Amino acid sequence: MEMPRPLRDLPKAHLHLHFTGSMRHSTLVELADGHGLHLPDALKEDWPPKLRATDERGWFRFQRLYDIARSVLRRPDDLYRLMRETAEDEAAEGSGWLEIQVDPSGYAQRFGGLTATMELMLDAVDRAAEHAGIGIAVVVAANRTRHPLDARTLARLAVQYMDRGVVGFGLSNDERRGRAREFDRAFRIARRAGLLAVPHGGELLGPASVAECVEELGADRLGHGVRAAESPRLMEMLAERRITCEVCPMSNVGLGVAEHPGDVPLRRLFEAGVPIALGADDPLLFGSRLLDQYELARGVLGFADAEVAELARQSIRGSAAPETVRKELLRGVDDWLASGVPPEPAG
Repeated sequence: MEMPRPLRDLPKAHLHLHFTGSMRHSTLVELADGHGLHLPDALKEDWPPKLRATDERGWFRFQRLYDIARSVLRRPDDLYRLMRETAEDEAAEGSGWLEIQVDPSGYAQRFGGLTATMELMLDAVDRAAEHAGIGIAVVVAANRTRHPLDARTLARLAVQYMDRGVVGFGLSNDERRGRAREFDRAFRIARRAGLLAVPHGGELLGPASVAECVEELGADRLGHGVRAAESPRLMEMLAERRITCEVCPMSNVGLGVAEHPGDVPLRRLFEAGVPIALGADDPLLFGSRLLDQYELARGVLGFADAEVAELARQSIRGSAAPETVRKELLRGVDDWLASGVPPEPAG
């Protein structure tokens, strides 16, 4: 019987990871203690928290815990530490390319304004990438619960730093509280400059939200997008246009989008030809990193190693990595798959 190949050795790209949510739990606790901040039980003794965001009260609690986590990042050294440890964790799990989502407006008041915060984050990213030996790029993400004018400001900021590693412009937070079409002008600014359009959609709302992100915002990728599985016609469109869905299985379960790991429609999307990039979303709140998503695909959803390898390829192809990096990672995927082939018999 063939032994399963180690999934941490499989080269992959990670395209859906939020800055604050990438923090190690041990770092959260240590920083909170060091700054004299109180953490609720859900972020300390009872971690990971029990979450559910299919109603507004549940999402409010999720967002409150996220804001508390953000509050422990008080000094520049805290940001550098977070990014360095995140890069180390990515490298340890076989991620050769990371696109991390940042919203500098969440830190601007503490770190000297939007521009100063952006430069601080980008410097932290550069240092972390060199330290861990992986490629890291940045997606600037607007908050859909804020005014669309704020999103336009962030879009212009993202364009300003394209030469410093910003590759995309996103839209996050509760999609029930901000229609995609309200942010079309911000995405137009980003797309015209050559940034990838990567809004969240199809997580807490259904196929119509996915379609709006595609048609109104010109999405190149979709944050989550799992609810597209409810519409064969929409899946066909995503497959034809090669729009990658950044599927985060454990996040879907954690927020109640899927009741159980086996209910995540990853297989349905995959067999419909929709490109997929597995992501961890917010490991700090869901207690699982990138490798756990691949282990779920293989162990719970029954993906064979050849299919898991194709998931890794799709994550690499859907990334903004330079062509040389893509080719190197794709060769590594082929080598990983070949590593389980028994040698030819002698003679």
